[in-house]
Amino acid sequence: MSGGVLPGWDARPAALSILARLLPRRTPAVIPGALPSLALTLVWVGLIVLLPLAALAARPWQDGPAALLHALSDRRTLAALRLSFGTALGAAILCTLLGLLLAWVLGRVRPPGWRLLDAMIDLPFALPTAVAGITLTTLYARTGWLGAPLARIGMRVAYTPLGIMVALVFVGLPFVVRVVLPVLRDLPAELEEAAATLGARPAQVAWRVLLPALWPALATGFGLAFARGVGEYGSVIFIAGNRPLVSEIAPLLIVIRLQEFDYGGAAAVGLVMLLAAALCLLLVSAARRRLPASLGLVR
Repeated sequence: MSGGVLPGWDARPAALSILARLLPRRTPAVIPGALPSLALTLVWVGLIVLLPLAALAARPWQDGPAALLHALSDRRTLAALRLSFGTALGAAILCTLLGLLLAWVLGRVRPPGWRLLDAMIDLPFALPTAVAGITLTTLYARTGWLGAPLARIGMRVAYTPLGIMVALVFVGLPFVVRVVLPVLRDLPAELEEAAATLGARPAQVAWRVLLPALWPALATGFGLAFARGVGEYGSVIFIAGNRPLVSEIAPLLIVIRLQEFDYGGAAAVGLVMLLAAALCLLLVSAARRRLPASLGLVR
């Protein structure tokens, strides 16, 4: 032994081991090229989504706050916004209730022809909105197959706010069904059987077993139906009648402002709709996180 070092002993492995402990460990990426892919995705999202939204938010302020307040305080604008958000809210509530019933029929009851019904629910996704609007107007007009019997009892649907709600329910219902149905199918039927065995009535089973597990899906479906209803245009303009202060929706008012070369007024209405829709989605997301999980099935 010379100099306190054992013969044949190499200090390099020990030094490398110490360096490996001191240096931070880098987890290898699961997907090759993950960082370039992430950067490219962020660039495209910024160009396609964030940049247009930023332009929409900045355009109403170019003429000054006074012009923005004047555009939003107009009687016609307020009536259009009130009609769009009111009918979208009512339609989203109806879509949530009807979507829950349809999802229950498809997921639990499965009557004869349920596969055809399941396929027809997706029809509003594939059908052009203008075609849907013309079809609904033809059906619910005073001389239509459904409008004529309703007119005899004094109920008008076409060219009224009620017709707008009918169109919004038509386009918003598939969102609720497609969100709730997978959750309902994954929910074990044994939970309902166990609750019934313990003496729970059908109403108690639905309220205490099924609904807690379905609340997040219902909240998501409600938010999607409401956001779709606020911005819906093609299926509404034909059945609405488009009478100012009565049945004129906000998206149509934006088009009218653009035709009048009032770009600031059109952007102001669009900004209000954007903020309201974003706020609704944020509230729905917050509500989903606060809802308690049921039996560990829902996070």
